[in-house]
Amino acid sequence: MSRPYIPVEIRQSIMALDKRRCAYCLSPEVLSGIALTFDHIVPVAAGGETALDNLCLACRSCNEFKGVQMAGGDPETGETASLFNPRAQRWSAHFRWDESGTLVEGVTAVGRATVSALKLNHSLIVKTRVRWVMAGWHPPQDL
Repeated sequence: MSRPYIPVEIRQSIMALDKRRCAYCLSPEVLSGIALTFDHIVPVAAGGETALDNLCLACRSCNEFKGVQMAGGDPETGETASLFNPRAQRWSAHFRWDESGTLVEGVTAVGRATVSALKLNHSLIVKTRVRWVMAGWHPPQDL
């Protein structure tokens, strides 16, 4: 399956909106050294359009774990909740950093379902965040 074409103007707008970091886990492209991908918030397979309000930047890990999911289980309640939509919701309304600055904590059903479904605290990224925190580069303050 070929990927939908995303016009240059939309790509540039998304990069600016998302500050060149993953809209889900906030990993910055410049620190990871790995190019971010363009994620369809509502997947094309589910009728999502290739438009500014349905696209965001995602690190490869978040993008792969998200796949075509649009909802996930809230581990606190067991209920199904929609995943975080970075174009319609504020990150800080659904997530916070733990005291160490290395773990993303979901503070709403949407946040908890997204942390779980996208594995926002998988061991490799947490180890990486520890180093970023030690260097004073993390967590981001402009939420």
